[in-house]
Amino acid sequence: MRLLNKSLVIVLFLFMGVTLQAQDTIQYLFVGHCYQRGSHGTKVDYRIEQLDKSVYQGIWLGGDVCSEAMLEYSTVKYIDSLFNLGSPETHWALGNHDARNGNWEWYSEFTGQKTYYAVSTHGITRIVMNTNIVPVNCEMLNDEYRMISNVCDTISKSRYLILLMHHGIWLDVPGLPSPNLYAQSNLKYWNANCDSVNTQFNKTIYPKLVAVKNRGIEVICILGDMGSGPKKFERDSDDGIHFLGCGLYYNEPDNNVLTFTYSIPEQKLSWQFDNLDSLLNVQGGQ
Repeated sequence: MRLLNKSLVIVLFLFMGVTLQAQDTIQYLFVGHCYQRGSHGTKVDYRIEQLDKSVYQGIWLGGDVCSEAMLEYSTVKYIDSLFNLGSPETHWALGNHDARNGNWEWYSEFTGQKTYYAVSTHGITRIVMNTNIVPVNCEMLNDEYRMISNVCDTISKSRYLILLMHHGIWLDVPGLPSPNLYAQSNLKYWNANCDSVNTQFNKTIYPKLVAVKNRGIEVICILGDMGSGPKKFERDSDDGIHFLGCGLYYNEPDNNVLTFTYSIPEQKLSWQFDNLDSLLNVQGGQ
């Protein structure tokens, strides 16, 4: 009887050790431009529906989730059923297909956030940008810029700063090719605020990111408006800022998602591009 109890204790100890070790590692999934063609604007790519998303502790959406995401309230409910929009680890950077019908209040209703916000967990600070805001709405645009500035000016304890966005707004960032070579958008006239017409990303936000990098915090920018051309993008700027992007394009076989793996004890983040079809096959044991 004593031997049985001892064996049971050993088994329980090993089980607890495996469980604790697993909790030390977090996986995040980034998906961009994932709407399903011919679905009347109400569905995501069927492979994303089938994907077991429970294996990820966080879902990051790079926009254009459905082609008419906020035309009907029922579509937002459907998106919520897939990605749990109210989770503190689900983040949705609005794309033009998401935002163009208005009803942005539904976004706030399901997420509990503005369409732009910042949040920190596990030593990672994420800024979710709404790159659909234009200078005709200066109050909102300036508010978003203040939020970004405040994070960049005060961040100190996080190991990583990640900016999630939809559009290609990285024109003239030192060391990066023009977004029209990899993204489906190249918003060269995009403005970060209403101070002037010369407040593009490379002139306003990028220098703040370099200052964060120089304080020893790794900075990663991720966009989701990709897929019709290149399916993935990875490049470091001349100042060591990481720029990533990927997106799906209908049912093409070479579509990619991004998987991030984060070690909490080491505060170490790594990432890889995963072919979506191959990922489904792995999950299905094929």
